Amino acid sequence: MDEALFLTVFQKAIMLIMVIGAPILLSAIVVGLAISIIQSVTQIQEQTLTFVPKIFAALLVLVFAAPWMVDTFVTTTTELFEYIKVFIS
Repeated sequence: MDEALFLTVFQKAIMLIMVIGAPILLSAIVVGLAISIIQSVTQIQEQTLTFVPKIFAALLVLVFAAPWMVDTFVTTTTELFEYIKVFIS
């Protein structure tokens, strides 16, 4: 197995993880930041207040982005499985 091929496969796997996880993480970050700004303005210092909206935002993004995530995952995984032929020979 060539080092360049291994690095390409590893790079594609890491990129897949980042692309699939980014929408959920970004939505949680944006909602958390908005709630934190509201807490700063109103001087409410409740730490547990941010968790429920972040969870709902992440689940909402997951519901709407799930078809795209599954399609991206299947496409990239199929592409990575094609490299198995090269690994074997």
